[in-house]
Amino acid sequence: MEIGDIKKVLNAAGVTPSRQLGQNFLCDPVVARGIVDQLHPSENDVVVECGPGTGALTVHLVGRVKKVILVEFDSRLAEYQKETYKDRDDVEVFHHDAARFDMRQLFKYGPIKLLGNLPYSAGGAIMRNFMKRPTMISRAVLMLQKEFIDRIVAVPRTKDYGVLSLRMQSEWVSEPVMLVPPEAFTPPPKIDSTVMVCVPKPESELPNYDARLFDELIRRGFSQRRKQIKKQLPDTREWAEVAPLLGLKETARAEEISLEDWIEITRLYDDHPLKDIPQNADELFDVVDEGDVVQRQEKRGVVHAEGLLHRAVHVFVFNKRKELLLQKRSSLKDHFPSKWDSSAAGHLDAGEDYESCVVRELSEELGIEECDTQEIAKLSPSEKTGWEFIGLYLARHDGALRYPCSEVYAAEWFTLEQVREWVALRPEDFAPGFIECWKVFEEKMAGAQG
Repeated sequence: MEIGDIKKVLNAAGVTPSRQLGQNFLCDPVVARGIVDQLHPSENDVVVECGPGTGALTVHLVGRVKKVILVEFDSRLAEYQKETYKDRDDVEVFHHDAARFDMRQLFKYGPIKLLGNLPYSAGGAIMRNFMKRPTMISRAVLMLQKEFIDRIVAVPRTKDYGVLSLRMQSEWVSEPVMLVPPEAFTPPPKIDSTVMVCVPKPESELPNYDARLFDELIRRGFSQRRKQIKKQLPDTREWAEVAPLLGLKETARAEEISLEDWIEITRLYDDHPLKDIPQNADELFDVVDEGDVVQRQEKRGVVHAEGLLHRAVHVFVFNKRKELLLQKRSSLKDHFPSKWDSSAAGHLDAGEDYESCVVRELSEELGIEECDTQEIAKLSPSEKTGWEFIGLYLARHDGALRYPCSEVYAAEWFTLEQVREWVALRPEDFAPGFIECWKVFEEKMAGAQG
């Protein structure tokens, strides 16, 4: 779409570009095509485009991928997009603020790609909504003001290096690929824009760390960036003890510290007792018979290797909105790493009963104490349950969560309908034990409603 096409669309929609909304519309078709090509679109892709506007990027995308989801804040342009693509089943349009769009409804599609000529005024908020942990984004191609991208890729000891740099670099590998001048837009902005490609950083590139604690520490450190960080960090540890372990000066400032050292600082300030223990092969389980009667004890490794019958619990935790908490397992787990699972789940230790195990798992995995629970089912062992008798419990919790980074990569609340659609479309995203528990839960729900 060239500048004449853009103006026709704007006139037809009754839109006068708003500086407040950051409405600078791309009108160079060569640049638009180049941006979309950076997405590496393929016929099996699901792509979300934030702020499609007049559709300068969209026209180069529709028909090349399996599905396009458009999220447009301006109601007039959203209606224009709906009218334009009303006869296509592969395009879905949402009139919504992309910074507040409910990302949870997208997990059912599996890995998706993100595209956007983002408004300067809200680009950071949109990126945070779509790209913060946990996310299903597998590749993002985004255009923003050059100075914003410069901050994302900045290195220590530069004025651009800060919280944004560390947040993005801890989760993403970002590469500026194209400089776009003001004359490529109507109306032209006063500054250059940069197109950036982002792909997830492999978990193996960094040590395991608590992402929420990391974010708290860098925000503390950069709250007064010119001051020494020893005055900004929590008093749970003495900075004078931590700094030498990393080869840092006691007088170090936040802007002088690399991503790798910030990660190590996070690990040193993390006092969770299980932060480095995803599982213990030497822990003892009760081996049971087909009637769930204890026969003897064996080590975890032996029980799993030989497929011996043993015991476990799964807990479905709900909040006051009746949303279900799901956890994404750490990549360090020996069984089903990086899969989504029940709110909390774990094996009974030798001599432990089901109810005691529930209390322990809620505390260890989620930091939930003194929570009322209810048993709703007992699942028999099978290959799908890992040869476990499973006690399935419900719990209610509305407070904060704290989980060990070695076991849990992330946790998120989902509506039951979102989980239902996700399980139906992509059961491979989940640990098999959860799928079996979910089936039983759905049966119980249907029976209660009947």
